[in-house]
Amino acid sequence: MARSFEDVGIWKKAHQFVLDVYKITEQFPKHEIYCLTSQLRRAAISIPANFAEGFRKSTKPDKLRFYGIAISSLEECRYYLRLASDLGYVETAQLRSNLEEISRMLTSYMSKIRNDVRS
Repeated sequence: MARSFEDVGIWKKAHQFVLDVYKITEQFPKHEIYCLTSQLRRAAISIPANFAEGFRKSTKPDKLRFYGIAISSLEECRYYLRLASDLGYVETAQLRSNLEEISRMLTSYMSKIRNDVRS
């Protein structure tokens, strides 16, 4: 049983995703610093941050609300990565694949919480 959000595989993968987003956005054109770079980084950070915040919530609805925000931020990242690729800034296939894995993991985690009769 996880004692901290840092013990959970979803958070670990989401945190690595943020680190990878920071690396890849360094390659974006400088004119994107206040637009796409900033937006993608903020959305990426929101995934593990909201997971961490939800982890310590005591009620099922509270946990699911924060995990739902994480999922929404994940979808936002999905679009920004597609846009960066379509604009020809960087290749994003690997990051999009990583994001898909995080999405499956988080969706499954949320489903288990919803179906847990103890909460």
